[in-house]
Amino acid sequence: MKIAVVILNWNGKLLLEQFLPSVIKYSNEAIIYVADNASTDDSINYVSSIFPEVRIIKNKSNGGYAKGYNDALASIDADIYCLLNSDVEVTEGWLVPVIKTFQEADIIAAIQPKILDYKKKTHFEYAGAAGGFIDKFGYPYCRGRIFDTLEEDVEQYNDRIPIFWASGACLFIRKKIFEEVGKLDEDFFAHQEEIDLCWRIQNYGYKIMYVGTSTVYHLGGATLDTMNPKKTFLNFRNNLFLLVKNVPGNNFWILILSRLVLDGLAGLKFLVSGKFSHFIAILKAHFGFYLNFNRFVKKRKKLSKQGKYYSVFSVVWQYFILKRRYFNQL
Repeated sequence: MKIAVVILNWNGKLLLEQFLPSVIKYSNEAIIYVADNASTDDSINYVSSIFPEVRIIKNKSNGGYAKGYNDALASIDADIYCLLNSDVEVTEGWLVPVIKTFQEADIIAAIQPKILDYKKKTHFEYAGAAGGFIDKFGYPYCRGRIFDTLEEDVEQYNDRIPIFWASGACLFIRKKIFEEVGKLDEDFFAHQEEIDLCWRIQNYGYKIMYVGTSTVYHLGGATLDTMNPKKTFLNFRNNLFLLVKNVPGNNFWILILSRLVLDGLAGLKFLVSGKFSHFIAILKAHFGFYLNFNRFVKKRKKLSKQGKYYSVFSVVWQYFILKRRYFNQL
C-alpha cells in the first residue's frame, strides 16, 4: 500500500520550518510531497535545499485548498493520499493504525486521526477533533468540539468509529475513490469542501472512519484566523453550497430558507457585538450564494437517494438554548 503525505503550501516557509521535520521523522511508511500553490516567498527553495528527500509539486496558481490539491494529486502515484495541513505536527507511529484500518476493508474510503490543539496539547482542536458530524440544518460539529467549546482529551475518544466527515487538516483517502466521486469541488475554494467530499463518498456507498489511536497536533488558523472576516464569508457561503448540493429529498427548499433565517440572526449577533466586518461578510456570503445558486442546483442531479444524513436535529438549539456543551450530552 503506497502512501503519499501531501502538504499544500502557500507562502508558508515559517510553517514548513516548524512542522515539516516531524512529518519527515515519523513518516517512514510514506513518500512526502509539498504541493506549492504559486508561493512568492522562499518556501520551495528552503524545502529543496534542507529536505531534498521531499518531492515538490509546483501548481501554476493559488487555487485554494480544493484546486490546489486536485492539481497536485493528479500527478502523484499512490494508493492512499494524506492531505495534511502545513501547520500539523505528527507523532511517532501515526501512520500505522491508519494503514491497518484501510487494509481491513475496501469499503473504508477515508480516515481521520485524533486532532489535538498544538497550542494546548491536552485539548482537542477546532478543525476536526475526534471526527465530524452534521445537524439537520447543516451545522458541522465534532466529538470533542461543539462550536467554541473544546473538550480535554482524557482518552474518551481513543476508539475507532464511522463518522460523517473527516477534517481536511489531516484527511486520508483512497486515490481510486477520490477520483471516482469527483475529487474536491473547486467552487468552494477553501473551507467545508472536505465535508462535501465526505458526503459524496457516503452517497457512493463507502465509509469514513475516525481512528483515535493515531494522533496529530494542529496549530489552526495559520492560513485564515478564526476572527478573519474572509473565513466567516467562506464558512457561511460554502455551508449553503453544501446543503443545496447534498441534502436529499424535495424539501431541501424549506431547509435552505430556514438556514437563511438562522444566518440572518447570526449576522445580527455580529452587528450587536460590534463585529461589523463579520456582519458584512455574511451579507457577501449570501450574495455569493445567490449568484451561484443555479449552478449548485444543477449539481444536485448527481445526488443519490441517501437517507438520513444528520445525527442531531439542531446542534444550535442543544448548545445555545439547552446549554449542552459536550458531545456525550447531545
